[in-house]
Amino acid sequence: MAGHSKWANIQHRKGKADKAKAKLFSKLAKEITVAAKTGMADPAFNPRLRLAVNNAKAASMPKDNIQRAIDKGAGGDAANYEAIRYEGFAPGGVGLIIECSTDNKNRAATDVRTALTRYGGNLGQTGAVSSGFEHVGEIVYPPQAGSEDAIMEAAIDAGASDVSSDADGHYIYTARGDLAEVAAALESKIKTPATSTALIWKPLNSVPVEGENADKLMGMLEELEDCDDVQNVYGNYELSDAEMARLAG
Repeated sequence: MAGHSKWANIQHRKGKADKAKAKLFSKLAKEITVAAKTGMADPAFNPRLRLAVNNAKAASMPKDNIQRAIDKGAGGDAANYEAIRYEGFAPGGVGLIIECSTDNKNRAATDVRTALTRYGGNLGQTGAVSSGFEHVGEIVYPPQAGSEDAIMEAAIDAGASDVSSDADGHYIYTARGDLAEVAAALESKIKTPATSTALIWKPLNSVPVEGENADKLMGMLEELEDCDDVQNVYGNYELSDAEMARLAG
């Protein structure tokens, strides 16, 4: 499972759900607005917008918020956002991929660099971290969507390349170009809606983190999540259940 998911679980356990949801809605609204501005404002004819709207619905974002974001993009009122990817390192040799959507590259770079260096990390050259990740499609279903065997069978039939399950949910992976097709096929096979459908950076190997390095990593992730320009953060860190419980305490 991507380190990003473990960070979300720790936030929830620490009682930061409301703050995290507000930040999530802001990021989802930005993606909807950008998708509507760069393509058609009708999700039926704009795959990127359809994906963004589906993810917003899965996160229980109010319909009015979704429509306002679409209208903002369609009306040309949105800022000219540019997608930028930063690669960096956290203590303990953890690699991070930070995806930003910004109308000010200097601000985004400064915020990301500050968050990394404050906690003992640093920015790396492009490719220094991403070479250890796969850029793949990920479809996430909640645990109640079905048994591990049932989800695996449905995913294989739909054309997925890999499947994993744990107590937090089911994670279905696809080739980048197959994400939309597999997601559509799964909708007819699994009655419970997916909680997320997106292109992600999946680590090829994980780095165990604990103690002081884990504390610094969590502080770094929290600061990055608070940056308005940061859309997603992916890491190759692995936290044991005991370490997650300690961090959430």
